[in-house]
Amino acid sequence: MLRRLALTAVVSLAVLSAVAPAATADSGTLPLPLPRPLPLPLPVLQGEAPARLTITVSGAENAAADGTFELRCAPAGGSHPVAEQACGRLDELAGEGKDPFAPVPGDALCTLQHGGPATARITGTWQGRHIDTVFSRTDGCEISRWNNLGPVLPNVG
Repeated sequence: MLRRLALTAVVSLAVLSAVAPAATADSGTLPLPLPRPLPLPLPVLQGEAPARLTITVSGAENAAADGTFELRCAPAGGSHPVAEQACGRLDELAGEGKDPFAPVPGDALCTLQHGGPATARITGTWQGRHIDTVFSRTDGCEISRWNNLGPVLPNVG
């Protein structure tokens, strides 16, 4: 939906830019100099690039969760066991303006709980940018970061 809104805004601006000078030309007076349209940043349109991620999970207590999975979005596919739901979650996070691959901030206060030995590495592209990040379950912040990315990452504990 956000993509359609951005595309509609861009097309509307282009049409108005073309029509406005023609309308003033008919009136006989042309305001000089003509204002140039401002360039628009289009970060939303970067989401048009399909996600292509490789997810490697190891050390999970659930042996079925361990392994390397390919995830492709737009359309959903790859060897990921729940590709459709995983792509839906990534779209949801993108729509909220969140970066699910961002590390835990260095000044975060995290609980000292251990969520198990599972680790995951995600590499590839998402929203037109390169991704290479590691997830673990070593404290409350990392567990929350992992759980926030479900079902992209499996439920391991």
